[in-house]
Amino acid sequence: MPISRVSLDKLEMRGNFIYRHIGPNPQQTQEMLTELGLTELDDIIEQAIPANILNHEPLKLTETISERAVIKLLRDMRGRNKVFTSMIGMGYYDTVMPAVIKRNVLENPGWYTAYTPYQAEVSQGRLEALLNFQQVIIDLTGMELANASLLDEATAAAEAMTMSRRLSKSLSNNVVIDQHCHPQTLAVIKTRARSLGYEVIVVDPCHELEQQDFFALIVQYPGTTGEIKDLGHMTVMAHDKGALITVAADLLSLVLLKPPAAFGVDIVVGSSQRFGVPMGYGGPHAAFFATREAYKRAIPGRIIGVSKDSHGEVALRLALQTREQHIRRDKATSNICTSQVLLAVIAGFYAVYHGAEGLRLIAGRVHRYTQILAAGLTQLGHTVVSDCYFDTLVIYVPNRAKRFAANAAEAIINFRIIDADHLGISLDETTTRKNLRDVWQVFASATAGLPDINSLDAGIIDCIPARLLRSDKILQHPVFERYHSETEMMRYMRRLARRDIALDRSMIPLGSCTMKLNAATEMQTISYHEFNGLHPFAPLYQTHGYQQMFAELEEMLCDLTGFDAFSLQPNAGSQGEYTGLLVIRKYHEVSGQAQRTICLIPASAHGTNPASATLAGLDVVVVACDENGNISLDDLHAKLAEYKNTLAALMITYPSTHGVFEEAFREICDLVHQHGGQVYLDGANFNALVGLSRPGKIGADVAHLNLHKTFCIPHGGGGPGVGPIGVGAHLAAFLPDHPVVEGVNPAKGGHGTIGTVSAAPWGSASIYTISWAYIAMMGAAGLKRATLTAILNANYIAKRLAAFYPILYTGKNGWVAHECIIDCHAFKKSCGITVEDIAKRLIDYGFHAPTVSFPVADTLMIEPTESEGKAEVDRFCAALISIRQEIKAIEEGSADTENNVLHNAPHTHRLLLEEWTLPYSKQQAFFPDNHQHDDKYWPPVGRIDNVYGDRHVVCSCPPLSDYE
Repeated sequence: MPISRVSLDKLEMRGNFIYRHIGPNPQQTQEMLTELGLTELDDIIEQAIPANILNHEPLKLTETISERAVIKLLRDMRGRNKVFTSMIGMGYYDTVMPAVIKRNVLENPGWYTAYTPYQAEVSQGRLEALLNFQQVIIDLTGMELANASLLDEATAAAEAMTMSRRLSKSLSNNVVIDQHCHPQTLAVIKTRARSLGYEVIVVDPCHELEQQDFFALIVQYPGTTGEIKDLGHMTVMAHDKGALITVAADLLSLVLLKPPAAFGVDIVVGSSQRFGVPMGYGGPHAAFFATREAYKRAIPGRIIGVSKDSHGEVALRLALQTREQHIRRDKATSNICTSQVLLAVIAGFYAVYHGAEGLRLIAGRVHRYTQILAAGLTQLGHTVVSDCYFDTLVIYVPNRAKRFAANAAEAIINFRIIDADHLGISLDETTTRKNLRDVWQVFASATAGLPDINSLDAGIIDCIPARLLRSDKILQHPVFERYHSETEMMRYMRRLARRDIALDRSMIPLGSCTMKLNAATEMQTISYHEFNGLHPFAPLYQTHGYQQMFAELEEMLCDLTGFDAFSLQPNAGSQGEYTGLLVIRKYHEVSGQAQRTICLIPASAHGTNPASATLAGLDVVVVACDENGNISLDDLHAKLAEYKNTLAALMITYPSTHGVFEEAFREICDLVHQHGGQVYLDGANFNALVGLSRPGKIGADVAHLNLHKTFCIPHGGGGPGVGPIGVGAHLAAFLPDHPVVEGVNPAKGGHGTIGTVSAAPWGSASIYTISWAYIAMMGAAGLKRATLTAILNANYIAKRLAAFYPILYTGKNGWVAHECIIDCHAFKKSCGITVEDIAKRLIDYGFHAPTVSFPVADTLMIEPTESEGKAEVDRFCAALISIRQEIKAIEEGSADTENNVLHNAPHTHRLLLEEWTLPYSKQQAFFPDNHQHDDKYWPPVGRIDNVYGDRHVVCSCPPLSDYE
């Protein structure tokens, strides 16, 4: 049969990544456009988008690059990175991610494309994995309570400082920091303290506490140079002064060391990075935060709690303060609204896979090798300063530190240069006998023979005294004993993954969160050793591939946003907000306008906005919204007049949190500038602007971008994410720098920067490759098409649902932006059905619910993104329309007002084991759309009792019998 002739354009289109990323094909796109009365995709621009925000200047982005070409470019880029054996330490260590975890979690879309577990019934798998993580932290720190992770060790320590201020009875405004804390931790704490008006005092806590008054004491255990101190005396002294003591601890060392809780400390923070998570040139990594049970309502971040479902069975959920910024706003305890779920899951699985005995062997081997290395160096005639240590040594080499570091580099090893006379050497899980010999070779004279490892080993006497060693058992829960073979581990992870709804199963139509495709080609680089094996403080000449990627990504983002400079350091959207506001505050101070501390925030804003403003030391003033959900210009004029001499900034989300392109955006920006303020744009919804509008050209001075939304970094079940900020030229000099690595802010001027906002110089560096690949493969045309398709999908949904649910807010010509809000409040009055009932009933149709009751109570905010095709969008709309008919049946009395499919949703398989007594059929309960028979999602639990969970707070692993 002859091959039919196909046009070259069509052949090339089929191989184009744009048409892999964007869900609707050209025919489906045309069908949706016709439904909306349009002809071309570009017709959306005139219909939906205010003309005065459009930017017609062509993008500088290259044309679309093919997937194969991007893989080659990234291969070349990673080849410019040189991965040396890292012995730098300072909180970052090489580790071994078990292959079974790498293949089945890190590289599995069932884990990395899931969203934050706000709908707990469809998140039981990752909630259990996070509960395991919390149990690991509780066991190793000895504390009573741990959260489900924070962003990194340094920001966790800063969170501990602010929590200490809330709880401390001390009247002092001082924070005392151990001089042996990691320098990046000290830098982040100083930045945070400065914005809040705290005074930081750096001392040796073993000798200089007596004369100090303070509300918080933060110490490192072991110290940054490896020394292990007894924490007992300093804990007593802190408590005598009414202060709280925080310990920044190394997690692997706690396998062997006396746990911080045994000394009576209040808070323990640290990083779980060395539990199987690659260094990744700084991140992402899951920090941990543990404290006393009494402080459970003050702890920042998310906590996984144990509750029960409608069948009385164990069910897990986010507990207590979850998303509390949306409730308390500027009074929130923290601006953190994400965690590092994917990395915490990996760290928890690492502990499950190895178990207590396996971890003791790993930690014991690291410690033993460190002692052997020290003995060998002593034998070679060098002075080892360290006396009591776990994995880190300090070597005295008068005036020769740089020389020995250079010799080590020739042997492909990186040491830490502490000062001209001292070197630091840290060992880790990957250290081999060959590594010890290579280090000795660096220090050996030309004629000296190398020490014998076995002979040294035979004479080792442990350097850690018994009083500082652990005597209790760890990880005694059965989950840490059951899964040590790869077969068992593989099946355990699969069993948990199938309990969740992720993007590999169905669309996740969450408004404000952009659950778009995370393409496999974009994700490949996170597994490349040349990207994930680098220490964040490696010499810059070894990181040219990363530096190239950073420069190109910053140039891409500047091109797309219209800003002049970017900082990649903020490692979450909330951190981007905080950083951007600090930049604005610094600008006013340098300009002689330090009194400008008022931050105007619309009533519709995401809760992190006021929380971040407060954290940055600004005073929040709320601006009202009108009946259409837009900023009230009348109220804005009044507030600007009132605060014209003290206005620092306006924070504005665009398109608005209500999913609307406000017509007055440019007018609002002009008004703020006329009154001496700066405009901060929350870029959470930038995916509705890419390729159409440049915020930096239409009035914004600063914006953070949620790259885990607009630019395809996956949500990972609730993290990682990153929030780099773009700024105008007048603000570039104030962007963050770093105390360890030079050149992080090349525009740094004589007035200095805001300081350091995350532990690593470029934040969560290893996942920036994902966004770089996405932008490169989409090009200018593809990004514009993605934006227009996202708007098309949202308006198509709004049109289909409008006859069944009121669409709460619309903009120009009755169009929405990239998301729409449907109003469900009337059903409560008409038949007792709540928006939560609708959300849980969607589970029976196989869907994750949209965003519930945000930004408006009793609503669903729906965002389909550009990645969902028409078939899936139609299936989702059909589910909501079917649910509306179920509500109608209750309203009309043909269905019971209490015992109905919505109140009883979701329907679990357990009901199949019981006598069927419900007043509707099994078909309606389990297969309401008649389309799920081949791939039915069975919710693992019934509706969870949130009130019970908060009244009976249990945040550690229950007995396995409770699950069985």
